[in-house]
Amino acid sequence: MAKCFVCNKAVSFGIKVSHSHRRSNRTFKPNIRRVKAIVEGAPVHINVCTRCLRSGKVVRA
Repeated sequence: MAKCFVCNKAVSFGIKVSHSHRRSNRTFKPNIRRVKAIVEGAPVHINVCTRCLRSGKVVRA
């Protein structure tokens, strides 16, 4: 669900390490926004990460 339409950035997994070095699983979620953008000449709603929005890879409608 949380996946960028442009760069396919999605949830990634890692390990949380506490001060006492206990390890547990965690997720890194990308900053996804639902925006109205021009795709193939038509305005559609797509899920895009803020990195792609900021770098100008998306033309907003």
